[in-house]
Amino acid sequence: MNNIKFAKEEQSRRAFMKLAAAGLAGAAMSGVAGDVLAQVASASNGFFVPDESLPHTRTWMAWPSSKRIWGSLLSKIQDDIALLARTIAKYEPVYMIADGYYNRLDAEYLIGYTNYQVTVIDTIHNDDCWMRDIGAVFRKDGMGDLDCIGFNFNGWGNHQTHAKDTLVASQMAAYLGLNFTASTVVGEGGGVVEDGDGTLLANESCWVNPNRNPGMSRDQIEAELLKQYGASKMIWCKGVIGQDITDDHCDATVMFTQPGTVVIHVPDPSETGAFADNAAEWIQTLSTSTDAKGRSFNIIKLQAPKATSKTMLASYINMCVTNGAVINVAIGEICNDPAKDDAVRAQLAAAYPGLTIEMLRLPTLYGEGGGGIHCVTQQQPMP
Repeated sequence: MNNIKFAKEEQSRRAFMKLAAAGLAGAAMSGVAGDVLAQVASASNGFFVPDESLPHTRTWMAWPSSKRIWGSLLSKIQDDIALLARTIAKYEPVYMIADGYYNRLDAEYLIGYTNYQVTVIDTIHNDDCWMRDIGAVFRKDGMGDLDCIGFNFNGWGNHQTHAKDTLVASQMAAYLGLNFTASTVVGEGGGVVEDGDGTLLANESCWVNPNRNPGMSRDQIEAELLKQYGASKMIWCKGVIGQDITDDHCDATVMFTQPGTVVIHVPDPSETGAFADNAAEWIQTLSTSTDAKGRSFNIIKLQAPKATSKTMLASYINMCVTNGAVINVAIGEICNDPAKDDAVRAQLAAAYPGLTIEMLRLPTLYGEGGGGIHCVTQQQPMP
């Protein structure tokens, strides 16, 4: 049964990465990395952003429909997003926003038949598909209540059209009838990794950056993020400015599988440069750090294949966890190194006992798209 129901030339993510490959977009950020134990109060009324692997009500996504942004790649990225939505809907419901009636019809047709319900919403308009960055971040408290926060999305520092995307977070909250808080900082959900137990990870490059937060210090930004996430400890690495449109979101390099355990990207040995250095820095930093509860980190290293293009996100880290499965990319298959997929599948099966490991072939999302599964999804936790 079909469960889908109604409910100027841009410097896009792709073009920006091509500039970077030509050496025209910047270099690694300078600064001191390390972890900081902050003395701040937790979020108001006990709200906090929970661990992503806890049960969800649904996953939110956004349908890409802008030829201005995607050009000749539009139909290919739509195919990837449709496959991902169908796969997630094997395990939990999906809410997909679409930019108006006709784009809703396209999304419904291309997604097709699903196990769980996919609800396509054409009243929350969007420019692009990066729901992790444009969407609301959900919080919960101990009383069974939810609310939402947003980070004033500005197109990753005004690199891309975002007039519609900047309103998505608050409109999601309104659609669900939830309270919404706009943060005092500008940024994106992909720029923070949380464990739901007091610890946040982030790269300085996408927060302590004049294209988002001019005049703000790292300490000021940290205090606000800890407050909004209901956390108590922030661990920073330097990150990379100017070599991708996000200024190096950490969710492509490091993620929690549970409090105290992280998976970290290990690039192919032939890969050098600022991103490889940042991955090594995360390993070194977390090897010598403790989390908010004083635990040393259990580090699981996921070895990536060699990227076949400069725009490719050749990383297994940017994944999503659903009710019953971990959804990841078959990047090894795309890069003609399927043995890497087999090894990572086994590592994830051990890290997520009892969950199915799905490895999808998403060549446009991870190739010219320059993003990943985590980038285009946002989980809504059960209260």
